[in-house]
Amino acid sequence: MSYRIAVVGSGPAGLSFARVLHRHGHPVTVLERDPAPDARPPGGTLDLHEGLGQLALDKAGLLAEFQTLSRPEGQAMRILDTAGTVLRDWQPRPGDRAHPEIDRGQLRDLLLGPLDVQWGRDVTQVAPGARDGVLVHCADGWQGTFDLVVGADGAWSRVRPAVSPVTPHYTGVTLVETSLNDVDTRHPGLARLIGDGSVAVYGVNRALVAQRSSNGHIKVYAQFRAPLDRHANLDPADAEAVRSSLLALFDGWAAPVLDLLRHGTAFAHRPLYVLPVSHTWAHVPGVTLLGDAAHLMPPLGAGANLAMLEGAELAESLATGSGGRDEAVRAFEEQMWARASRWAEITMSGLERLVSPDPAEALALFDQVQPS
Repeated sequence: MSYRIAVVGSGPAGLSFARVLHRHGHPVTVLERDPAPDARPPGGTLDLHEGLGQLALDKAGLLAEFQTLSRPEGQAMRILDTAGTVLRDWQPRPGDRAHPEIDRGQLRDLLLGPLDVQWGRDVTQVAPGARDGVLVHCADGWQGTFDLVVGADGAWSRVRPAVSPVTPHYTGVTLVETSLNDVDTRHPGLARLIGDGSVAVYGVNRALVAQRSSNGHIKVYAQFRAPLDRHANLDPADAEAVRSSLLALFDGWAAPVLDLLRHGTAFAHRPLYVLPVSHTWAHVPGVTLLGDAAHLMPPLGAGANLAMLEGAELAESLATGSGGRDEAVRAFEEQMWARASRWAEITMSGLERLVSPDPAEALALFDQVQPS
């Protein structure tokens, strides 16, 4: 394989793709908008599933290192009602590695390894059909030409317009994220409430979820149904104003649950957008998409897993397949669309049940998917 390949985006999808190509001895150019790997917080934690994210790491030769870094105990899940009563308290069995957690920053560093990433490459346009290949334009004036450009650049992909005019639409659900640090020392009561994994509380059209990362760090997600412009006049940087608004929204919930919001250090609004469940496109030679760029869906544990496996599968097909490059990409797209549409339906249905007028729907969903 002698053709020139670029992947746009250094998230789990793009790095899985690049790392598998690297393992097979094939060069790949990784273009990333951020100026450095630590330019912004990496986010919370991911659960990587057997047969999905873990399979991708196996294809990259990184499964053993992942098992050393990951936290099987992070699979634990506790569900409360709004009065603080424990309804479910699921703990993984010893040796259970079905979907252990790993901090996003640790996963990024594991995948980066020896890869040569071009940091600060803010891609603005991808133009297929050029005389010498696919032309990539960046905001700083840099241009590059490649035989294949893979868009792994997330929800608001700059590569997607080269193959599809579709843009994400709002689901009606917004997350507001906050964090607690050094929780075991500073907030031992909340540490006990959350345990080793996650705690979730479901009410009418709203929920609070708290999830443990390593080193005593907790991510808290307030979830609710609201118009997109609900917080248009609220400055996200005004932590006390956002806190007051959330406490009013969750008024009447148990005091220990509300402490997850009272002790939050900063707040970020994250309206949930999705692409159509069956998003596909007419194949464009030289350009394709992975992960959220291809099939943005609610963040219910499937998206990053699918993205990583897609990246690994495409790279493996390109590196080891006997057919041509374009044939490999076409076959990959067909396989990706079929699998992603099934997961998009599952996650959209899950979101409807988790942030629902009837909190019993969330509990029923947990009982349906959680091992006994």
